[in-house]
Amino acid sequence: MVDRSLTLMAVHAHPDDEATGTGGVLARYAAEGVTTVLVTCTDGRCGDGPGGVKPGEPGHDPVAVAAMRREELEASCAALKVTHLELLGYADSGMMGWPGNDAPGSFWSTPITEAANRLAEQIRRYEPDVIVTYDENGFYGHPDHIQAHRVTMAAVAMTGVPAKVYWTTAPHSAMAAFGEALRELGVDWAEAEVAGDDAAPQLGLPDAEITTWVDVRAFGGQKYDALAAHASQSENIQFLRMGKERFTELMGVETFLRVHDTTGAPLPEDDLFAGLR
Repeated sequence: MVDRSLTLMAVHAHPDDEATGTGGVLARYAAEGVTTVLVTCTDGRCGDGPGGVKPGEPGHDPVAVAAMRREELEASCAALKVTHLELLGYADSGMMGWPGNDAPGSFWSTPITEAANRLAEQIRRYEPDVIVTYDENGFYGHPDHIQAHRVTMAAVAMTGVPAKVYWTTAPHSAMAAFGEALRELGVDWAEAEVAGDDAAPQLGLPDAEITTWVDVRAFGGQKYDALAAHASQSENIQFLRMGKERFTELMGVETFLRVHDTTGAPLPEDDLFAGLR
């Protein structure tokens, strides 16, 4: 066991984001005695409603969807043994160009300094050693992911607390393997980079540029269960169709780009807390 003073904070945009890219590290470090803090910035109201009903369609109730997704988020946190869940409570902004982008109270329309001050309060409260969030493009261009990146980096600058800051990413090799696995299931995965469209920007990074590779295969079952907790969101069903064994095989290593470090830990590394224990 490590010193309980070590703390990991993951800052995510929506309920369910925590499971895919950081479910493994949240579960692994919790098991190692690290305090884990999940900050979820929005309420997820632009997600699917019961039966897969989409925003704007008859029967989609944003308030009811937000309530349902909070319950799912709490179940996910229980599966991952997250120590503390903090909700900033901003309204989900929807995809880029949706009306919700500019709606009062939406995360995308909130001034960065305002939201960063609120996140800074959580950083000062928990004093995380490591903070994880998204890159400048929010990994795939979602406005709430981009805003989470901006807000997190602003809050880090305000507080100067964390010893290390990471952005989630994926190696190009894994993206290709994942796309092939979905095609084997008969899923037409629409990511152009997997289909080989050179004109489209690739998600993730070349393998050689990734700084941090964390083995979370021992926690693949928990990560799967956390994603399954968000079953109302149809996009997750494709991941779950693989079954736990195949899911763990494909998603059992989580990868990051280290963008701030005070420890001098050599790269590449296999532990977000390298240099801290």
